[in-house]
Amino acid sequence: MIRSARVRALLALTVLALSLFIAFTVPVRLGLDLRGGTQIVLETRSTATAKAGPEATDRTLEVLRGRIDALGVAEPSLHRSGSNRIIVELPGVQDPKKAADVLGRTAQLTVHPVSVLADDARDPLPKRPREHVLPDESGRLLRLEAAALTGQDVKKAEARFDQQTGAGWHVTVDFDASGHGKWSRLTGRAACHPAGDPARRIAIVLDEKIISSPQVDPSVTCENGITGGTTQITGSFTDTEARELALLISGGALPVPVETVEQRTIGPTLGAEAITASAWAAVIGTALTALFIITVYRLMGALAVLALAAYGLISYAALAALGATLTLPGLAGFVLAIGMAVDANVLVFERAREEHANRRRSSPRSALTAGFRKAFSAIADSNITTLIAAGLLFLLASGPVRGFGVTLGIGVLASMISALVVTRVLAEHAASRPWVRRRPHLTGLATAGRVRDRIERSRPRLMRRPRRLLALSAAALALAASGIAVRGIDLGVEFTGGRLIEYTTTRPVTPDHARAALADAGFPRAVVQSSGDDALTVRTEELTDTQADTVTRTLTALGGDTEKIRDELIGPSLGEELRRNALIALGVALAAQLLYLAARFRWLFGTAAVAALAHDVVILVGVFAWLGKPLDGVFLAALLTVIGYSVNDSVVVFDRIRELWRRDRTTPLPHIARQAILQTLPRTINTGMGAALILTALAVLGGDTLTDFALALLIGLAIGTYSSVFTATPLAIEINRHTTPTRHTTPTRTRAHRP
Repeated sequence: MIRSARVRALLALTVLALSLFIAFTVPVRLGLDLRGGTQIVLETRSTATAKAGPEATDRTLEVLRGRIDALGVAEPSLHRSGSNRIIVELPGVQDPKKAADVLGRTAQLTVHPVSVLADDARDPLPKRPREHVLPDESGRLLRLEAAALTGQDVKKAEARFDQQTGAGWHVTVDFDASGHGKWSRLTGRAACHPAGDPARRIAIVLDEKIISSPQVDPSVTCENGITGGTTQITGSFTDTEARELALLISGGALPVPVETVEQRTIGPTLGAEAITASAWAAVIGTALTALFIITVYRLMGALAVLALAAYGLISYAALAALGATLTLPGLAGFVLAIGMAVDANVLVFERAREEHANRRRSSPRSALTAGFRKAFSAIADSNITTLIAAGLLFLLASGPVRGFGVTLGIGVLASMISALVVTRVLAEHAASRPWVRRRPHLTGLATAGRVRDRIERSRPRLMRRPRRLLALSAAALALAASGIAVRGIDLGVEFTGGRLIEYTTTRPVTPDHARAALADAGFPRAVVQSSGDDALTVRTEELTDTQADTVTRTLTALGGDTEKIRDELIGPSLGEELRRNALIALGVALAAQLLYLAARFRWLFGTAAVAALAHDVVILVGVFAWLGKPLDGVFLAALLTVIGYSVNDSVVVFDRIRELWRRDRTTPLPHIARQAILQTLPRTINTGMGAALILTALAVLGGDTLTDFALALLIGLAIGTYSSVFTATPLAIEINRHTTPTRHTTPTRTRAHRP
């Protein structure tokens, strides 16, 4: 025992020292929703000549990376998602329209000889093969022959200002070695036509648009052409236009076209406020939880609080070491995992209290050792079920919700290390001190606790009529389902496609006034909601950037100086895909929980637990339907977290039922279930209180973005706690009653199936 304690102490010191080193040397990468910027999701499309796929997407990624590097964006991020999607993150970029224009343009550069200058688009002259008619920069129509040069012949392009002549900005294009000869031959043939002849022109085309069509200088003679492989693209360019054109030309053409399927812009002010609000929520929520734990468990509670601090350090270091991006929902998951760490400590301490009560002569140290040993299976099962939910979020979700899954998974693993290693080292060391052995009441383990005392005095007769409890659950389901039927489900922009823009105004604007003004401006179906003090969110079907500007001007006329702090655009195809993935994630989550619980317990308990989870899902969705709140990606994260929380409670109860039934195989299941519920009720209440304090802090202080998230978790916490005791357990009793063969024995000797 001494050797194992030393190994645990060495492991704890190693983990903490490594975490400290990483925390001070490796910064955590913040998501755009925390530091501000634009995220664009591009999808490659197949054409008649090029097929979209992983290879084409990778080539497109390299072209886009060159364009972004030329834009000068600090710390950009580009990576492929799936076979034909590219996620681009541009920190600090607040003009998504410009970024999307630069990234989405194919930038196919071609240089053509001109055969005929057409005065009308209906020019009767027949077109020869591979010719087409385009308007030049002045609006006149040019009939072009096949391209003589393409963007592949370009070596570089630069924007320059002609200071000598004052002609303004132009773009200088340098051709590579193969382009030198092509350029010389092209200009030499054009020079064979007299000055003023349309055929003496050279048309420079970018993405099927003539951007310049200069005539070859009269000094150039026929068939000699221009040597040097350099030309200038002139026009009434501003410095921005010239630089952008040079960027597109030098960056090269995209191998396949791309389409913007998602676009999110977060203002830096909103990100800073989110960090501040979440930090306050974390500090206050953790402080309240720490105070509660110390009040209930005294010295052991104080040591558990130190272990919670270690949990925070380990989680932060793991996040930094893995290079994960910390998003706003991820920050909420970071705070939320504190509840998981609290749960593990509470499980251990309550088992230690039971051991001390059953063995009056046992020391605090031996009670702790037994508590850790007996609580391990429940801790492992409950954390694994939460990891299943976190893994599904990572695999099936996208964007910030995926970040939440990563952070939640890291937090769960860190909480297990915190509770099973750090807390154990500190608690066993303290319990071994002579002054603690002389004062066992200081440990908080020598007393049963107020909750257990009240249970012992009242001895409630639970599970006498399980069907009544199931009828109560059925009534709650019916009420929730009626909300879904009457009010309907308001799917967020992420699941339907469309655009969501959030504004702050200097003058208060009510949603009704804004809604009426937008209807007059041509947006009668816009959904306007208040999102805080002097803040409005406008949700519509997919808007163009021009239409979005109209919305902004309309609100500016009502609210004075208006700032756009968030702008999200989701394409209809992506919305349908996210909606489908959400349903898949939900179904897979329930199936995964069923398989795991069936493997760890029995199909009887797995079925009952998963039925209780479905009960929780329907009720939570129904409550949000009655409240008129949207179901978006953040709600999906909350829903899957509620599934993890709910199954935790069921696992703890079923784990105790399994333990008691193994000890006494002749007692009927209802009696065993009643004992298990009463024995685990102190843990259920204390864990629920700890989690509720953190979630309440998130709901009150976490800012508007996290309010619905925390509200969903608070509702789910209450529903999950109820369903694990009064839905899952009665359902298991009823299933067992109908599947267990009737035995002709006395009631006290009825033999039940072993779980």
